[in-house]
Amino acid sequence: MTPADRLYTRTHEWLKVEGDTALIGITDHAQEALGDVTFVERPPIGRKIEKGKAFGSIESVKAASDLFAPVSGEVVETNAELEKTPALVNEDPYGRGWIIRVKGFTPAELASLLDAGAYEEGLKEEM
Repeated sequence: MTPADRLYTRTHEWLKVEGDTALIGITDHAQEALGDVTFVERPPIGRKIEKGKAFGSIESVKAASDLFAPVSGEVVETNAELEKTPALVNEDPYGRGWIIRVKGFTPAELASLLDAGAYEEGLKEEM
């Protein structure tokens, strides 16, 4: 099920606003399509990311895929647990499998993202 407390991109990333920062990860649909995640490349803390541009990559036994920023901002934290346990992305994509935390995004960027219902509708169209 797609959590309603987040916003989504058409490229299957999610964003959850927490105060003046936002957690970013990939959706359950994305982790399922990738299969067993073996490596997550995360940007260094302090890196500026740009909405719609790749900020890292994720590798699985099946494929490698870029991770695209749902908003622009500065990386203030990365999920260090993914270094040792990249499978957290598979086990808990909306919880312990988060990838980065950013600050400095704008409300206008958030407005361009999809709510859970619109994301699910987009998934139906993909099939």
